[in-house]
Amino acid sequence: MKKESVEIFELGKKAALAAGRILMDNFGSVNEVSKKADGSLVTNVDIEVEKRIVCLIRDKFPEHSILTEETPEINGKSEYRWIIDPLDGTHNYFHEIDIFGVSIGITHLDDPVIGIIYLPATRQLYCCEKGRGAYLNGKRIQVSRRKLEDACITHNSSFRRDSKRMLEGFRRLVDSVFNIRMFGACVRGLSSVAEGKVDADIQYNVKPWDIYGGALIVEEAGGKVTDFSGKPWYLSSGPYISSNGLIHDEIRKLLSNLS
Repeated sequence: MKKESVEIFELGKKAALAAGRILMDNFGSVNEVSKKADGSLVTNVDIEVEKRIVCLIRDKFPEHSILTEETPEINGKSEYRWIIDPLDGTHNYFHEIDIFGVSIGITHLDDPVIGIIYLPATRQLYCCEKGRGAYLNGKRIQVSRRKLEDACITHNSSFRRDSKRMLEGFRRLVDSVFNIRMFGACVRGLSSVAEGKVDADIQYNVKPWDIYGGALIVEEAGGKVTDFSGKPWYLSSGPYISSNGLIHDEIRKLLSNLS
């Protein structure tokens, strides 16, 4: 591995852990919250965490591009780009539900090369480098081998944004899988697929920062991530399916032609 890649990977983990400390220090004591145009919440903690991560990146790699959820993109001259969700699961966090985390994805020439998720409430650090496997706290992880009828899947919970399509998709899934869970955070769904605890994660309302940290981790753990049409996740900005791979096409067929 090139020295620069090692330094980027180490900084990514450092940034995620630093962000996690801020999240836990402020858990249960949010003092500012506002509603964005799409109806989602943003708190003072989202902003503080994002500033901390961006500051760490800019200090070490001032030429890198940075795309974050809460502030305008920084377009640098480097071939590397950071894609960051400082607090995925903001609604959980605001309601003092400890299912939330930090997501960091890094691309090189638009190719995803590093994925990092940190869940500070449980101190779980998931990370991967392309072609080198996926790890949880230093231990290699793999997706499950369960079939569709035995599958536990996670599902997007924001029905108010796209209720007709999501409810129809949910109805199609209910009779085909063993059970369905809703975590309210992509970082928890994707990491659970990578770790083999659940067998698929279905998300509809997706932005790049929601998926870039975790999707590569799932793939490096032996799973598969695409949009509903089968297109690679990093070439699409629409809904996605993350799975153990074995049940991927079956789920895609169940969710095809949703209007």
